[in-house]
Amino acid sequence: MSLPRVDNFLAMTPSIRFFFLYILSLISTHITTALCTFSQQSLITLPTDQQRSEKLTHLHFFYHDILKGKNPTVVQIIYPEQSSDSPSGFGTTFMMDNLLTEGPELSSNPVGRAQGLFGLASLEDRGMVMLINFAFTEGDYAGSTLSLLGRNPVHDTVREMAIVGGTGVFRFAKGYAIAKSHWDLSSSEHFVVEYDVTISHP
Repeated sequence: MSLPRVDNFLAMTPSIRFFFLYILSLISTHITTALCTFSQQSLITLPTDQQRSEKLTHLHFFYHDILKGKNPTVVQIIYPEQSSDSPSGFGTTFMMDNLLTEGPELSSNPVGRAQGLFGLASLEDRGMVMLINFAFTEGDYAGSTLSLLGRNPVHDTVREMAIVGGTGVFRFAKGYAIAKSHWDLSSSEHFVVEYDVTISHP
């Protein structure tokens, strides 16, 4: 339907002009109502953080760096040039695929793998940057993963790092990991770290 020209509209009788304006008003109201309804339905179907129920999960396991021998689980992949200006080994980077177990012994029941990267990211100390996926293979969490990202001052016995995400059971996960080195159980070939992980997830 084409709109009438202004001069034609003014030439209409008052009753026709009123009827025409009434029809336009009905059409406008109908379109506005439809848009508002669509907008409200769209908002209702999009869940918010407050609408998602969250639960807290605690995980406890041990992580094994096998540094030497026939089957090392940690290998160095970047060998930066060293100098007296960088005694910390800044830039040295490693790839890992470490076993996770229930207990501190390497023979303890396996629960998954720690797969990722870590590198010496400090010019002044042995501060590492860690990027690890904990891939669980046993129990209720088999097939799920958690992603850890953070600074790891490896010379400290106890460190805290962030859990920034996950998959499977741990989708939308967030939380933190406390890593504790077991110097009494470790050697130059086998380094043992205890992890306590606390996460919030749907």
